[in-house]
Amino acid sequence: MFAKKLIPLIFTGAIAIGTSYAADIVVKERPPKVIVESRGRAPGKGYVWVPGYHRWDGGRYVWVPGAYAAPPRPHARWVPGHWARRPSGWYSIDGHWR
Repeated sequence: MFAKKLIPLIFTGAIAIGTSYAADIVVKERPPKVIVESRGRAPGKGYVWVPGYHRWDGGRYVWVPGAYAAPPRPHARWVPGHWARRPSGWYSIDGHWR
């Protein structure tokens, strides 16, 4: 009985792990330097600046401008995304709230 419940759980976990690796974007071309943006004024109290980043669109890097965002919870901190080097090329690490 225990095995019947455990097998679907293991299978579901394996699929979740496999899809997380399949979503990695690996690019052979080094990303451009980050663009320094002027922030302007925050739209309200508590808003946090989320800096812009270069996104790969399948054929080239495209700049996504920064913007102010409201944190999802008190004391949340934005961790900017970046490109990291691997032996196979450059891969994107998404920004996220911590």
